[in-house]
Amino acid sequence: MSDNLYYQKHVFFCMNERDDGRPCCAERGAQAAQEHAKRRIKQLDLNGAGKIRINKAGCLDRCEQGPVLVVYPQGTWYTYVDQTDIDEIIEVDLVGGGVVERLKV
Repeated sequence: MSDNLYYQKHVFFCMNERDDGRPCCAERGAQAAQEHAKRRIKQLDLNGAGKIRINKAGCLDRCEQGPVLVVYPQGTWYTYVDQTDIDEIIEVDLVGGGVVERLKV
């Protein structure tokens, strides 16, 4: 683990909920996707210090492209439709270190 990084990768899922009719991540399955990612990372024994952290976030200001998540420290933004997309992000980016180009926003 790097001296300045507590987590190797930190994933933030936008959970924003708007009540003014504009698109928001919450109405597009963000909660279920975040919970799925968290479960999957635990199943792979990749959670905890020095590994991967899956978090909820307030508005990330990209709901129009959403639902969205962002992976740090590299700052890669993704959209997703279902658990298959989340699994691909986990496999290719979080585990493999690559980028899922088709989901990048």
